[in-house]
Amino acid sequence: MTSDKLTALEGLISQIALGNRSAFSQLYDATSAKLLAVCLRVLKERAAAEDAMQEVYVKVWKNADRYQVTGHSPMTWLITIARNTAIDRLRAQKPVSDIADYNDRIAAPTLTPEQSVIAASDASRVVQCLNTLDDDRRDAITGAYLDGKSYKELSAQFTVPLNTMRTWLRRGLAALKECMAQ
Repeated sequence: MTSDKLTALEGLISQIALGNRSAFSQLYDATSAKLLAVCLRVLKERAAAEDAMQEVYVKVWKNADRYQVTGHSPMTWLITIARNTAIDRLRAQKPVSDIADYNDRIAAPTLTPEQSVIAASDASRVVQCLNTLDDDRRDAITGAYLDGKSYKELSAQFTVPLNTMRTWLRRGLAALKECMAQ
């Protein structure tokens, strides 16, 4: 996203904190496709993802005053809310299938042709950057952020201490951020 779009999102969040319904509608229009994709990645089913999305936007409406401009993208804040909400819903369900089996189950939200091209370009860039990481770091990041695994589950999977896993993820995300900025 360009800095103009990020600034616009920050402004919308500020207006939402003041109870501006129009700003809320604009934020929804600008972010719903991406947040639905995040929920779909975790929950696998469109209906469940849409339910999670409703909960995400209720949380945004109620907690917009907690958003702080820190130099990080407001999309990071929104994606974190979406991901955590979806994971909470997933954990509340009884396991039906292996959560790691996500490749064939991702339903794409309806996008405009322009959004499809941008999303494909972004996805390609993320994959390229992920491939620059060591295999275990890449697998840990995809496990945490695509498969919805907890840090504890990942530390057990890779047989490393919990704090080591947190360090792997933090450094891996920093490396991805640097790669994406190039």
